[in-house]
Amino acid sequence: MIENVTHDNQLLAIIVRHDYYKDGIEFFTPGDFSQQLAYMNHKKGYVIQPHVHNVVRREVLYTKEVLVVKRGRMRTDFYTDDREYVCSRELATGDVLLLAAGGHGFEMLADTEMYEIKQGPYAGDNDKTRFMPKMPN
Repeated sequence: MIENVTHDNQLLAIIVRHDYYKDGIEFFTPGDFSQQLAYMNHKKGYVIQPHVHNVVRREVLYTKEVLVVKRGRMRTDFYTDDREYVCSRELATGDVLLLAAGGHGFEMLADTEMYEIKQGPYAGDNDKTRFMPKMPN
């Protein structure tokens, strides 16, 4: 299952659930995203030809993170760029989340291990602005 989390026609996130299945290759992100997310399912014997990646100058303005939940459960809260709460989604073992725009916060609902993949180099405190959550009661 794939869920696009949107607000006012802006894609905030893409959630790929652990039970997603399809033959072949499926790209979930538009070609102009600075972070690309794809699923690949190939049969035994399929070959991906060896290759190198060419030097291509790119301009990255915003960090797009991908989280892979290795184990556990967590709630993700989504916000607009103006820090207004939009909605929440629960993620579990094996789920993948691409954070595309807006703000986000997390609460671990169980002991949780995850991987985070994002563009670099990391800019430290210049890379993000923290704010207090504004969730509905």
